[in-house]
Amino acid sequence: MGLTKSEIFTEEQNDIAKIAKVLGHPARIAIIQHILKIKSCICGDLVNEIGLAQPTISQHLKELKSTGIIKGNIEGTSVCYCIDQENWPIIQEKLLSIFSQENKNNNCC
Repeated sequence: MGLTKSEIFTEEQNDIAKIAKVLGHPARIAIIQHILKIKSCICGDLVNEIGLAQPTISQHLKELKSTGIIKGNIEGTSVCYCIDQENWPIIQEKLLSIFSQENKNNNCC
């Protein structure tokens, strides 16, 4: 696999690509939707809700956490995950910066 040459792109472009890559798996979308619906949860809840094995869910949570979409707080012997309220508006803004741009090309290729 070749290098991405990320250094030739803007920081904003690299940030959006990183977010998009993490969102590129349906299990991660399901995890985000579940957390948004119930406000917070532990890994075991997600195993029951989504139907994937605990190590698989943990790996997806790790990816979402590394991007700043979610955060985890230790509660007893479990980690409680929730949407990172500080980063969520920033992530929304970055994604909207792409999707809110007007397509000025009325001619289809």
